[in-house]
Amino acid sequence: MLDYDLGELYEVETKHLKRQVRRNIERFADEDFMFELTPDEYKTLRSHFGTLKQGQHFKYAPMAFTELGISMLSSVLNSTAAIQVNRRIMRIFVNIRKALADTIEIRLEIEKIKNEIFNQGKNMEILFSYLDELSTKLEKQQPPAEKRKRIGYKPDE
Repeated sequence: MLDYDLGELYEVETKHLKRQVRRNIERFADEDFMFELTPDEYKTLRSHFGTLKQGQHFKYAPMAFTELGISMLSSVLNSTAAIQVNRRIMRIFVNIRKALADTIEIRLEIEKIKNEIFNQGKNMEILFSYLDELSTKLEKQQPPAEKRKRIGYKPDE
């Protein structure tokens, strides 16, 4: 999430949020917490949205926060809104993780079923090959039809 969106959520000015982050930069030093957009990313963002919101302007490139960075902001911003918003965001992240875990479980179940079907196909092939072998064995054991002595009505005798 971007700094100005988080400022709205936490009900603090973006400049105050950025100031607090810069004062506590050691908490956000790693890129898996927060990073500033490059000039190219910033230009792309600006062109994507077209115009800024009324009264919004940027002197510096926006900061982008990850899940970890958003969580860390609650220790930096001590407003009531920041704490409440952070709780909601954390619950959303937990729900997303659960949904992903459920998706992974479903995929594993599907793979298990596929393997079972594949194995059943192999078992059927083995069964048919055994049946073919058995039928060829039986054919070899039976004498040919010409050599067998006929039984029953014999019209030419």
